[in-house]
Amino acid sequence: ILKTGFLKWKPDYDSAASEYAKAAVAFKNAKQLEEAKEAYLQEAEAHTNNRTLFHAAKALEQAGMMLKDMQRLPEAIQYIEKASLMYVENVTSQQNDFTKAVDLYQKAASVFENEERLRQAAELLGKASRLLVRQRKFNEAAVSLVKEKNMYKEIENYPTCFKKTIAQVLVHLHRGDYVAADKCVRESYSIPGFSGSEDCVAMEQLLQGYDEQDEDQVYRVCNSPLLKYMDNDYAKLALSLKVPGGGKKKSPAAAGEGGPSATVSVEEEDEYAGGLC
Repeated sequence: ILKTGFLKWKPDYDSAASEYAKAAVAFKNAKQLEEAKEAYLQEAEAHTNNRTLFHAAKALEQAGMMLKDMQRLPEAIQYIEKASLMYVENVTSQQNDFTKAVDLYQKAASVFENEERLRQAAELLGKASRLLVRQRKFNEAAVSLVKEKNMYKEIENYPTCFKKTIAQVLVHLHRGDYVAADKCVRESYSIPGFSGSEDCVAMEQLLQGYDEQDEDQVYRVCNSPLLKYMDNDYAKLALSLKVPGGGKKKSPAAAGEGGPSATVSVEEEDEYAGGLC
């Protein structure tokens, strides 16, 4: 399919991709899924060589779907995840790229969930949750975190449930919903080991400081190692959290330790740089 002319030494990847796409659709319509999968992979390769990476991701996604229809789930997940990463890494100013990646992670998670492979499903949902936070789609992130946390609870990975509770609290407080944040902590008391844990105490202190508009207390919790070394997207939520109404003024000593100025510096950074994790 690749052609070069006398004056055109560069292979015509664009035309090649178009031909592979047509072939893939024809194979798919004829129920020849293996051939369709191969054609989509060739299309993806042509688009990659042509640096049209959004279209390469779409072709990889379709290859994954063919494998899913053939019940070859581990291979399907491999290509769907690769497509998701390609969408994320080549995101433009348009939101639809991230939206597509979130959708793919959720699809892949549902495949694993149906196979009762909850650890893998939860990990994929975690990637979706972090991308939703990165886009500041907090309502959707809150829903995703509930599903993710419930999966970890089902497989009895309780320490990870604690971290998901922290993530839930941060997301709800950025939504301005103290009641929902408080409810997440209260519900987590039923998780073995949570009550009295470092995570539990920190969230109780954060909620108390937020409710009482105590800027110092909120700052101390949000700048503690427990929150600063969470996944990058949640750490940035912690560092940029503001108490309602501006809060009580910091003492000069606290300000000298990098109080408000530290918060400003975080906000001036390239928002949510740093990849998926």
